[in-house]
Amino acid sequence: MDHRKRSEPRPTPSGPGRGGRATLVLVLTISLICGAVAAASLWSAGARADRALAAHRHRVQATTTGPARDPAVASRYGSTPRAVAPAVWEQPDHVRRSGTVHVPPRTPQGRTVKIWVDDNGTPARAPGGTADRALTSLSGGSFATASVGAIGAGVLVLVRRRTEALRLAVWEQEWEQVEPVWSGRLRRGSAPGTDDD
Repeated sequence: MDHRKRSEPRPTPSGPGRGGRATLVLVLTISLICGAVAAASLWSAGARADRALAAHRHRVQATTTGPARDPAVASRYGSTPRAVAPAVWEQPDHVRRSGTVHVPPRTPQGRTVKIWVDDNGTPARAPGGTADRALTSLSGGSFATASVGAIGAGVLVLVRRRTEALRLAVWEQEWEQVEPVWSGRLRRGSAPGTDDD
């Protein structure tokens, strides 16, 4: 008499399927949305800061009182070298000021250059423009997208590994019960001719 039981087919651990792909698409979508929100937030914050700064910046004409001193190297990699020269200019409230200003290299004495000054008449950097704001927004949005995507993908990988380990453990337990019956070998602890059922 054959003591083999017909076992019901059980699902085996599956590989990456639709569920894994859908979750990955969800993580990517969330990361893109977070990147877009970060870029929009940086754009609006930059626009507010530029408007506030522009309210305290004034474009005036300065006249060089000496020749430009050329810089040894560019101030930033890839930027145009800027020389400095002594100059005089009028503040917005018509007070005459003097100091050192940035000018193009080899600017002669007596040349008129446009400079930005703050409310006190001190030379200052120009208010930010659209290109600077766009670069900041794009880089911030890209960083947010990459960060959220990397974190989401990392969590997805960890959950996937844990789930796969649990599936394989369940499959191994079930195989230990089914394999002796399926192959006709006896289970541990059972004697020949006995029925464990």
